[in-house]
Amino acid sequence: MSDRPSDTPSDAAPEVSSGAPEEALPRRITTQEAARLLGVKPATVYAYVSRGQLGSRRDPAGRGSTFDAAEVEALARRSRREAAGPPAGELAVRTALTLIEPETDRYWFRGVDAVDLASRYAFEEVAEWLWTGTAAPGARFAAPAELLAAARRAVAAMPEHSGPLDLLRVAVAAAAVADPLRFDLSGEAVLGSARCLIPTLVGALPEAAPEHPGDGRLAWRLWSRLTAREPDPVAVDALDLALALLVDHDLAASTLAVRVAASARAHPYAVVSAGLGALEGPLHGAAGRLAHRMLAEVLERGGAAPVVAEYLRAGRRVPGFGHRLYRGEDPRARALSGRLAELPPAAAALGAAREVAAVMARHGLHPNVDLALAVLTLSSGMTAEAGETVFAVARTAGWIAHALEEYQERPLRMRPSGHYTGPRPPRPLP
Repeated sequence: MSDRPSDTPSDAAPEVSSGAPEEALPRRITTQEAARLLGVKPATVYAYVSRGQLGSRRDPAGRGSTFDAAEVEALARRSRREAAGPPAGELAVRTALTLIEPETDRYWFRGVDAVDLASRYAFEEVAEWLWTGTAAPGARFAAPAELLAAARRAVAAMPEHSGPLDLLRVAVAAAAVADPLRFDLSGEAVLGSARCLIPTLVGALPEAAPEHPGDGRLAWRLWSRLTAREPDPVAVDALDLALALLVDHDLAASTLAVRVAASARAHPYAVVSAGLGALEGPLHGAAGRLAHRMLAEVLERGGAAPVVAEYLRAGRRVPGFGHRLYRGEDPRARALSGRLAELPPAAAALGAAREVAAVMARHGLHPNVDLALAVLTLSSGMTAEAGETVFAVARTAGWIAHALEEYQERPLRMRPSGHYTGPRPPRPLP
């Protein structure tokens, strides 16, 4: 994966040897020419330099500064795109990662149908596609011994009642401290950190059963952290599919938090910590837990109607239904439910989910991925919190993809202006 030129090239970079052919040298332009390309005054060009958006070099003849023409043209293109952005008060972020089409109930990873991609390739391969736009057949992730040991020590020190997101947050922090190269934000360095961090997070979680190596996919290792049941290859395939489907979903709340952190040039571990913090909210990462408990209650009571009635009577939203970005059924739910239909132990939970769906259809609400994830966790003997773990591990790959994009943008661009509504100053000192 190639990296764009840095936004902050060093002013002290050495001159290229004059022995190179002239056409191979970077074209340098004057301040006046840079100002003309950017459509600004010369003073503004130097303001770009002071903010780290543009690099400059003193002219050897002492006639002022010169600029890399390609870098100036790239800044001009970014400025034009931002000028053509959404009206004030609306937030939109350029991304080449995920496209969601509400009118067709489909979503795409870098232009490829996401469900087709996730159904055919392992989670690691889908992550690589999202990161690089290049196919990586057989990709596997391995945790470095030092990072894994640090993360496991941190997790082991946590209170017994700690939830999965608590454990993942401390594992990320510990892994970051163990990686002295975490501040290298070059594309290859960030990709290297991602390939190490994701298996470190899984490996740091307490084992519910002895680890089964399987075929080396991350899903096999994660299975042993989520349930004491013997791993069935079809069930592990369903877990792998869930991971791949959940890799990214445009600018969810946690992903926006990640891009804000990356805009401030936080390192990859820190941006994942930002995502985990936002994921903790009950309206985001906890939805799978609620759907799991709802399905368990339907199975216990032998029917969906009384359970749904209690939710509605209490004025509570029935978990696992409706999605603001899809008109019909969430395509992730449809794909995962289809795979679970091949798994005999999932039959009861899947039947309960379909019964609830039939009741909710009267309200015009369709199943979302949280419901399908609840079927997976419930039928596999996992706890209600397991869905959060699956979601967080999967989405870590998407967060890294968004961080990679944001590192190529102007620093600190994710800085909205506050609309002050307090009393007008001056006021007397209290």
